[in-house]
Amino acid sequence: MTSTSAESAATPVISPVLAEVVRSGFVEGRHRGSLVLLAADGSVDLAMGDVTAPVFPRSANKPMQAAAVLRAGLDLAGERLALTAASHSGEIFHRDLVQKMLAEHRLTAADLQCPPDLPLDVVEAETYLAAGAVRDRVTMNCSGKHASMLAVCELNGWSTDSYLDPAHPLQRLILQVVEEAAGEKVAAVGTDGCGAPLMAISLTGLARAFRHFVLAPEDSAERRVADAMRAHPEYVAGTRRPDTWLMREIPGALSKMGAEAVQAFALPDGRALAFKVDDGGIRALGPVLARALQLAGVEADVLARVGRAPLLGGAAEVGEIRAAF
Repeated sequence: MTSTSAESAATPVISPVLAEVVRSGFVEGRHRGSLVLLAADGSVDLAMGDVTAPVFPRSANKPMQAAAVLRAGLDLAGERLALTAASHSGEIFHRDLVQKMLAEHRLTAADLQCPPDLPLDVVEAETYLAAGAVRDRVTMNCSGKHASMLAVCELNGWSTDSYLDPAHPLQRLILQVVEEAAGEKVAAVGTDGCGAPLMAISLTGLARAFRHFVLAPEDSAERRVADAMRAHPEYVAGTRRPDTWLMREIPGALSKMGAEAVQAFALPDGRALAFKVDDGGIRALGPVLARALQLAGVEADVLARVGRAPLLGGAAEVGEIRAAF
């Protein structure tokens, strides 16, 4: 390798700016990242940044985890299946259903291996704390997924103590489902915030996976998950969350965010997108998502609501976070 090529190989790829932070008319910050849009036929319509490099999709992987639970034999539908694919807000109806799901399989909150947490939704967290409640495993946003993972382990006679081990039969099946849906091999396996194994794929693979879920045959595990999420979006997210708004107001839309500012989305005709903000700035997620959906040809009033991210100076609105593409 020549010195010039060595220097080129060592030069980091600089992601494009996806969003700007504008305060009082002054751009005080920028969020860089990568984004891919797929056309209805699955071809790449737009690629910004490196959309072939592996990323951790975080909770955008949850539909695939839920599909694996179905494939392993657990009979779930409706709100229960939506909650299995959820990053729920920790609202009362979320917590109540998690408790019911555990009880239906002779399990308790003590069996959950996700960490105790407060409600993900800020408004709900304030109400929760004001009532004197403390961090709890059921309240943690991944508790529905963990409850279903435990239930399918009980059903198959698999260990419930090691259900989060990457070598566990359930986790091996999840990896298989991820690879099938994404159309590529998992590049790395890490540990998610809830303690579950986390499979790295590219943003293009993540968009392909969501496209696969909305186009899958109606009786398939993937389509059952997509249909449950779209029918019960408040169980996937919460009453004050963009994923809920989008799936309620855009017919046939499948939407799921992940930590560190990851988002995946698909429409019933096969159009799909995925992006990640490099610095993990969740505040940029809404504006970037709304703009990406506009470029994908989506026309809906909800985009203005999703894309609104005001900045405050004191109690007054003095700026915004806006898409930069």
